[in-house]
Amino acid sequence: MKQSAGLLVFRERQRRLEVLLAHPGGPYWAKKDAGAWTIPKGEIIEGEDPLAAARREFEEETGLPPPGGEAMALTPRRQAGGKLVHAWAMRGDLDAGAIRSVTFSMEWPPRSARQQAFPEIDRAAWFPLDEARRRILKSQTPFLDELERRLTLGGAGPGC
Repeated sequence: MKQSAGLLVFRERQRRLEVLLAHPGGPYWAKKDAGAWTIPKGEIIEGEDPLAAARREFEEETGLPPPGGEAMALTPRRQAGGKLVHAWAMRGDLDAGAIRSVTFSMEWPPRSARQQAFPEIDRAAWFPLDEARRRILKSQTPFLDELERRLTLGGAGPGC
């Protein structure tokens, strides 16, 4: 079974919780927006610690180091394709416009025999939770719900 790991970075702005989401790069995602965004994540290498994989993938996908500080483990979620995603929430703040993703190559257009390079993520942005719920992949929405619930119950919610 394939497994991925990623970081759900959050911050508070004007007493509202915001999360950093990434938009997948490549031609298949180019015209998709609502329901297409994701947490920065990637595949766990066999034998790799999942949190270490999440930190590595965050840096590969964003070109920025992951935030320091405590990583709050979230409940792993299975995506529609069957992949299990492990996620950690981390408080941090970074310039979403400064993101520079690694690239992947694929034949494009199909059956053209031409290889083209595309960024793994083509952009990232901060979203308040209500907007993030509209943008994120449906299978990852529970990460947002759990983050909100845990911050509210833990007394570390917006403005704290």
